[in-house]
Amino acid sequence: MHEMNRKEMMRKIQELEFATIDLNLYLDNHPNNQKALMDYNMLTRDLMNLKRMYEMKYGPLTNFGYCPSQYPWQWVNEPWPWEIEE
Repeated sequence: MHEMNRKEMMRKIQELEFATIDLNLYLDNHPNNQKALMDYNMLTRDLMNLKRMYEMKYGPLTNFGYCPSQYPWQWVNEPWPWEIEE
């Protein structure tokens, strides 16, 4: 398995975020679907782990207390997460 580059990691984060939002909306209407809840929890763990790996390697994805920064302050470094070109 190859190590993902910045662009690949960002794309996978976007895919996992989409899937978790979709399952969240589904679970709002089907709260007793245990399989959907298990899938949601698994994807959420994967998303949190991938975000943590991304932030360790490339810096914060979000600001305002969601992610600690290494020295020097990294939030101003470019490219910003939403500026990564495809």
